[in-house]
Amino acid sequence: MLRSPSRFVRNWLTAAAVGSLLVGCGSSSEESANDKARPAAKTEVTVEPIKASTELTDTNGVRVSLEKKPKRIVCLFALCDDILTELGIVPTATNSAVLAHPDFLGEEKAKEVDVIPGGFIAPEVEAILSHKPDLVIGLGDTHGKLAPALKGATTFWAMQPETWQDSVGYLRDTAALTGRTAQGEKAERAFRVKLAEAEKTPSDRTALIIYGSDENFGVATPEGDVAASLFPKIADYPWKSRGVEGSYSLEEILAKDVDVLFVETLSFGDAEGKLSEKLAANPLWSKIPAVKNGDVHEVNSEVWAKGRGTRSLGIVLDEATAALR
Repeated sequence: MLRSPSRFVRNWLTAAAVGSLLVGCGSSSEESANDKARPAAKTEVTVEPIKASTELTDTNGVRVSLEKKPKRIVCLFALCDDILTELGIVPTATNSAVLAHPDFLGEEKAKEVDVIPGGFIAPEVEAILSHKPDLVIGLGDTHGKLAPALKGATTFWAMQPETWQDSVGYLRDTAALTGRTAQGEKAERAFRVKLAEAEKTPSDRTALIIYGSDENFGVATPEGDVAASLFPKIADYPWKSRGVEGSYSLEEILAKDVDVLFVETLSFGDAEGKLSEKLAANPLWSKIPAVKNGDVHEVNSEVWAKGRGTRSLGIVLDEATAALR
């Protein structure tokens, strides 16, 4: 039986392959869905004004204080790149490949942005500081350990997005810090309008997002995956977080009669091939309705799994609603 790793493991999957097959069925008891991940009232399209400030408490309660508006920003994960693109800012350096997407900078312009060596898990501090950044933005549970090494030389801002509301909050916070308030309001409004339009006609089809590089696939749940947090509004999405130790087996997925399957292949090193092709070796895979009916969609993992921001989520909505019709 195949089973998926926890959300904690997913952060590592974005940088390094899991080495061994997890054996056993998923937990039999599901945790209650987090309130902010449940389908709520229709999305509000009105956007509150953003006030420029060099000091604020961010959407998750982290205090950020700068001496002046930051001009040189280093991004250690893709949400940062997504937000800066929405605000019309090009990062000084990055640790993500999302900028190469045609709806971001595109391949040629993305090549002009320096890449921080060391990979997602261990970006090199010396390389970060060589860019003389005013602000470094990283993923809290992965890059938080860099804070002591950066202290005194620059400001480190640890973000920890789990839902689309978190991502919108971080967009607003960054717009305030950079003084790009009009751009931030415009980007937020565009996303909210798109989400509100999509939820007017939700699909009754059962959807599922899985991710991974091999048999150790994971199920994206609305409580901790930003892209998945959109899905209860636009489709039947019966997948709930089971906590750090929880997982879903392929047998359980088969039992849910999934109509549309979205697959995020995470590639590492010399690994090749699509996750859907690797899972095809399991006889249960072909019995899933989405597989039988040709409704398996390999999506861009840089956008779906890593982007997390309003630009990425707008792409997710476009692709998901088209597939769910």
